[in-house]
Amino acid sequence: MKKTGEGKKKAGEQKKKPIISKAHLGKETKTFLEDVRYGRSISIDFFKANAWLLVIFIGGMIGMMGLRYKNKTKMSEIKQLEVELTRARSSKLKEKSEYMSLIRETEIKRLVEEKHLGLEFQEDPPVILGGTDSE
Repeated sequence: MKKTGEGKKKAGEQKKKPIISKAHLGKETKTFLEDVRYGRSISIDFFKANAWLLVIFIGGMIGMMGLRYKNKTKMSEIKQLEVELTRARSSKLKEKSEYMSLIRETEIKRLVEEKHLGLEFQEDPPVILGGTDSE
């Protein structure tokens, strides 16, 4: 059975909303800013409850910084070794060129002696002896 009067609203009655004044809002903001300023925005209970999570997070961040440092040092070492490799390749080509030149020279000398041509290898570059300058 229903009780009469329940569930019916009287005419003119409305739910009253709590009135929040602007002054009240300013105080809440001020206290929140003060809490943040003085380090009270996060309670000590938060840190107690999430200690292991914080330790893992901080450890992970330190580990990532270590990996970044290691990566940067390895990259600089790689660049240094690439420069050294380039120089070694250049030196190798120069030595190979000199070796090939000596082999050709030695081979020519051997053939000249073998054929008894009477030619000699000249150490000094050719010199132009007194001539007319057309210039």
